[in-house]
Amino acid sequence: NDTGAGKHWSDNEVRALINIWSDEKIQQMLEGATRNKEIFEEIARRLMKRGIDRDWKQCRTKYKNLKYEYRALQKENEHLGNPRKKMRFYDEVDCILRRQPLGPSSWGCESSSILSGTKNFSDEIK
Repeated sequence: NDTGAGKHWSDNEVRALINIWSDEKIQQMLEGATRNKEIFEEIARRLMKRGIDRDWKQCRTKYKNLKYEYRALQKENEHLGNPRKKMRFYDEVDCILRRQPLGPSSWGCESSSILSGTKNFSDEIK
């Protein structure tokens, strides 16, 4: 009976969407694309492979909402005196929009930059 329209996204579904969105190939396709139905159809197909049933319109809407909420918070946080507000999945969206890789084991680019920093540091020691 539930068509999925307006169906709430679970955290796992949003994480899967963000994970696919962070894929370099998807990033390149989205960059500067005005007609992006095919891109979101691909994202929906990838979600389906993970057992998540969302159509391309739902994926595009969630993507746009995440970007909008992120940008609105960025703008709000720029004003001095405002406490730094965050949204759910802020760090993940921040990593993608600032073009930093997501960490493999945990979400958020801080951990991945620490890991890569450690690796680079040990390479310098050798």
